[in-house]
Formats: sequence, C-alpha cells, structure tokens
Amino acid sequence: DTSSGFIPKCRACRRQARERSGEGDHHEGLSSDEELTPTEVDEFQKSKDNVLEDSRKIFEDVHADFCDIRKILLKFQEWKEKFPDSYCDAYISFCLPKLLNPLIRVHLICWDPLEQNFTELEEMPWFRAIEEFSDAENVSGSK
Repeated sequence: DTSSGFIPKCRACRRQARERSGEGDHHEGLSSDEELTPTEVDEFQKSKDNVLEDSRKIFEDVHADFCDIRKILLKFQEWKEKFPDSYCDAYISFCLPKLLNPLIRVHLICWDPLEQNFTELEEMPWFRAIEEFSDAENVSGSK
C-alpha cells in the first residue's frame, strides 16, 4: 500500500544501504522490485492454467451454431438477405458487438501480445469472420 509509505520507505532503505556499501553503478528507475520470486511465478502459472482450463468449459454445453462467430454471422447474413427490412428495423449492426463480445473475450483469454510468437489480431479466425461480414455488409449497403 503506497498510501502508508511502505514502498517509499523500502526504496529509501535500499538506497541508504547501497550508499553505505558503496554501490555506485545503480541507476534510479532500473530496480528489480517488480521481479517475481520463483514461488510467485509458479503460483501465477498455476492460476493462469486454471483460468485457461475453465475458459475451455464455458461454451461446452452450447450448440456449435451459437458459439462459433462465423456461424453466427452467417445466420445474420442470411437474415439480412432474406428479410432486409426486418434486419434493418432490428438495428443488428448495433447489437452485434454486444452479442459477439463474450465469444471474442473467450478467444482472447489465452492471447498474449507480449509473447515472441503471438498471433496478430488480424490473423485470428474470429477477426477475419467479422471483417468479411463487415465487408459484405458494406457492399450490400452501397447497393
């Protein structure tokens, strides 16, 4: 808790200890205060693994047509083509972000842009499906 002055006191104590010991090569702001101990790293990895395992179970009881973004968007595309007035009256373009949000979040749980070999958002299948749907909507909207 920084309001109690705990962190500044610790830093001040370490600074004084460095000054007494004669360490002259320390650069302010390059401290390793935020480095995790091996125990903390293990606990974090276990917690992360538990979250990823739980995320795989979220849609296990949902029919495939309703947990796959591409399939959902195909249903909306069919609706738009067969009943354009009804589709327009339902303000689907405003509803889709809220509808797809939980599905996208599940896909992003394991995404880590700080990894060396991470997948770009634009390369993810759900992103391409939304992009294709948006392009099809723009083309048909201009007609």
